[in-house]
Amino acid sequence: MEKISNLILPVIVVVIVVFGAVKKINVFDCFIEGAKKGLVTFTNILPVLTALIVAVGMMRGSGGLDLITKIFSPIAKLLGIPIQVLPLCIISPISGSGSIAVFEDILRNYGPDSIAGRVASVIAGSSETTLYTTTVYYGSVGITRTRHTIPSALIADLVNFVISSLIVKITFA
Repeated sequence: MEKISNLILPVIVVVIVVFGAVKKINVFDCFIEGAKKGLVTFTNILPVLTALIVAVGMMRGSGGLDLITKIFSPIAKLLGIPIQVLPLCIISPISGSGSIAVFEDILRNYGPDSIAGRVASVIAGSSETTLYTTTVYYGSVGITRTRHTIPSALIADLVNFVISSLIVKITFA
């Protein structure tokens, strides 16, 4: 199995080069053109990504995440979401690395076999970094008006959090 894994990338490269030769396409020029476009896209989204990363770090470091968690605790209780996973629910639509750090904190503090640990595991495996993804994709093509995208995606995130909590409670409680 390891030999197959080691051969996959070289085989893909050879197939692309052979296909290009058969079709009489200059593969290297296509690669260079794609790299140029990739750099342009990267420079377009870098400022927004930097702002998101800094904002998440400031929110966690300043105690803002704890304050937001306290504010939303009654709503989480009403929806059946364990309070312990509320920081994950708040961070996961914003930052993947931030949500992994919060997820690790939940597992460390409550254990992976606790209800909070299991709900956090399901949420971590089934949620999307909504704001990050929207920023990257829309920013890369220059869209500035997202219309209903963000509200719809955040509602989908909320449904994910509620259903994840419900399924874990039904399955393990």
